[in-house]
Amino acid sequence: QVQLVESGGGLVQAGGSLRLSCAASGRTFSNYNMAWFRQAPGKEREFVAAIKWSGISTYYADSVKGRFTISRDNAKNTVYLQMNSLKPEDTAVYYCAAARDTRATMTSSQYDYWGQGTQVTVSS
Repeated sequence: QVQLVESGGGLVQAGGSLRLSCAASGRTFSNYNMAWFRQAPGKEREFVAAIKWSGISTYYADSVKGRFTISRDNAKNTVYLQMNSLKPEDTAVYYCAAARDTRATMTSSQYDYWGQGTQVTVSS
């Protein structure tokens, strides 16, 4: 069992930056692929970024490529999402997710554990 707790969300002006953190419980964090998804009001949850268990491979949605960076610190059981050049369309609840399957990348159904989410609001 893995429990995930997100933090770092908030209100920021367009063009600003935020760093989200996701702290995971359990001793096997380094075995899991990790990802961030987001859900805006009235829209379906969508993939944002993912990182393999080793931290070597990363994946990004086209809408955030070049602006967001996913990283992980296995010693701290934490995954991060650095978000730069934020846009109003980035406004959403951001969720952290963990997958036992090391082939998991961009599909939400591949992920076994989810956090409660953290709100990110970008004002224009």
